[in-house]
Amino acid sequence: MKSTHKILIIPILILQLSCSSSKVAAQSSVAKSKANSKINVYTTAENTTLRLSLSNDLIATTQQTNSTVSIIVDPKKTYQTFLGIGGAITDASAEVFAKLSPKKQQEFLTAYYDKNKGIGYSLARTNIHSCDFSSESYTYIQEGDKDLKTFNIDHDKKYRIPLIKKAIETAGGKLTLFASPWSPPAFMKDNNDILHGGVLLPEFAQSWANYYAKFIKTYEKEGIPIWGLTIQNEPMASQRWESCIYTPEAERDFLKNFLGPTLEKEGLGSKKIIIWDHNRGDMLVKRANLVFSDPEVSKYAWGIGFHWYETWNGGTPKFESVGEVYKAFPDKNLIFTEGCIEKFDPTKFQFWGNAERYGLNMINDFNNGTVAWTDWNILLDQNGGPNHVGNFCFAPIHADTSKDELIYTPMYFYIGHLSKFIRPNAKRIEATISDKTLLSTSFKNTDGKIATIIMNSSDKEVIYSITNNSQKTTITIPAHAMQTLEY
Repeated sequence: MKSTHKILIIPILILQLSCSSSKVAAQSSVAKSKANSKINVYTTAENTTLRLSLSNDLIATTQQTNSTVSIIVDPKKTYQTFLGIGGAITDASAEVFAKLSPKKQQEFLTAYYDKNKGIGYSLARTNIHSCDFSSESYTYIQEGDKDLKTFNIDHDKKYRIPLIKKAIETAGGKLTLFASPWSPPAFMKDNNDILHGGVLLPEFAQSWANYYAKFIKTYEKEGIPIWGLTIQNEPMASQRWESCIYTPEAERDFLKNFLGPTLEKEGLGSKKIIIWDHNRGDMLVKRANLVFSDPEVSKYAWGIGFHWYETWNGGTPKFESVGEVYKAFPDKNLIFTEGCIEKFDPTKFQFWGNAERYGLNMINDFNNGTVAWTDWNILLDQNGGPNHVGNFCFAPIHADTSKDELIYTPMYFYIGHLSKFIRPNAKRIEATISDKTLLSTSFKNTDGKIATIIMNSSDKEVIYSITNNSQKTTITIPAHAMQTLEY
């Protein structure tokens, strides 16, 4: 393998759509602009310099080129409305960001949140007090303060709140932000421990519901609008870090009797409440059925969140469970709330399979009715942290804080093929594909432009045709590549 840092440091200029890394493609596209003026192709491919690069030279000059796969798009048939794509602004991300020079900080912000020069993130998640990706465990109150008289967010003002504000500013002044708790304070749980699972004690249910309202109001006083929240991160996992267990019935009852009414009473009834916030699979369907089928609870729930870690024991992603909920409850929303590449390995910053895992999950989730997709940490250091229990993982961008360098992984570019071109309030549209060699999804933006995303995870380039309103275009996608067509 070549010298790691020489090949990992990717200047942000790569995202300017006439990027220098694809001069040949750009020049070729200009020459053919008259013939192909209605479609632009952007490509990221392994073993090439293509990274979200304008690559119209991959469009066939005649319709006589034989294609092996066909995609037919029907903009008249629409599905869910798109909310956004983004990542989590955790304590870890904020602490690493603070170690960068002002120049690198601006590069980082532009890379994620600028829709022209970057990949246009429009969604974010953050933690309510500490999670595993914090340098230490903490809460916003003194232990035992059930009345929340000592509530303050001074801890977050040092790193996390400044980063969130800068992200909002770079995103054009608006960022859909939701928050998630990993655990109530220790004294509110039966194990008297903020870590290692445990359950919320009934006598503290109201106090814990008040805690959410306090968090929202206090953050909003800081100028950070909170769009919504999840009830509990991973409510069926007892972890060595911050965690808390809710059975389906316990989560339902907490929402119905405490959290929902409390937010309404506090004038926060417009905040979106997301249930589950754990893996796809049978439990996703069970939670949805239990809550959404009960009008007294369903009125408080905007939708259901899910993660991708159901594959931890070697199984396959349970995309069908997402589709089942989408069909059963079309008036509710599905949101992917967390996913990352686990088990950090510094030799795999450029491992292409990590990016393809993102492409596989994002395309299938959207095709099954998902309205929004949230990556985990937006930034980690060269060691996959910080993390107070050593649970290190990958992020799309890492910072080598010893060298003040940003490391752009292939995951970042694959996410960008969707986040940059599918904008909030877009509608997913019908797109049929003739062969499973490729994966694809299509959305129509409010400005009328269509974005079709195609992924080729095979070892060979594929020639495919795309047809929209009787207009047929033939395009080549390289091996192990992601493309976005904009037309």
